[in-house]
Amino acid sequence: MYGQEKIKPYSEGSDKSQQVEQMFDTIASRYDRLNHLMSLDIDKRWRRKAILALAEYQPRRILDIATGTGDFAIQTAKLLHPDSLIGADISEGMMQIGREKVRKEQLDGIITFAREDCLSLSFPDESFDAVTAAFGIRNFANLDKGLAEMCRVLRKGGCLSVVELTHPTRFPMKQLFWLYAHTILPAYGRLISRDRRAYSYLTATIEAFPQGEQMMDILAKAGFSYTTFERMTFGVCTRYMARK
Repeated sequence: MYGQEKIKPYSEGSDKSQQVEQMFDTIASRYDRLNHLMSLDIDKRWRRKAILALAEYQPRRILDIATGTGDFAIQTAKLLHPDSLIGADISEGMMQIGREKVRKEQLDGIITFAREDCLSLSFPDESFDAVTAAFGIRNFANLDKGLAEMCRVLRKGGCLSVVELTHPTRFPMKQLFWLYAHTILPAYGRLISRDRRAYSYLTATIEAFPQGEQMMDILAKAGFSYTTFERMTFGVCTRYMARK
């Protein structure tokens, strides 16, 4: 078990997946505003880089795991022009906001949403040319199982592209990030999301989540090959690429 799998948003008693669903349903209406504010909109550049890394493979069928309110799915559809893109998430509240955004962008002929347990996806083997995830796999109750499912539904030769928040490892960014994560981030969370525990949970999972070389080993164990990673913005975010 990896460190972040033990961390739950709320009480210790109930299942982590249920608590994550409850948390995101609760903060759904304020999630986008808070995310962009806290990252100074740099998260859009992180997503763009992860999407463009897939461009040479020209994926026609894409699955976006832990799609949330659909930002990554919408940006992917605009940049890569796939035939179809399914956004999968456990939170219906988040996806409902995503559906509205997709309609406004007139992308509802390409992007659809599906409520899915990402540890047990309903899609057949080798259904997609590419699988993506932005800032979501950190919430898996079982990282190995979730990544294995992502590999299962990816066709042979298909690509995985993931961006995830990570903690810097070098001075002085390591110390500055700790200060930000333990003071400013929880304060923003309380002010905008009105759910203090949700953003205390966010900080804890970033610090506990495996990263870098360790994450590449985990991806290989899940069935992926040709794994690479790139630290971005001084290590605050990391981009992972892999093939099946």
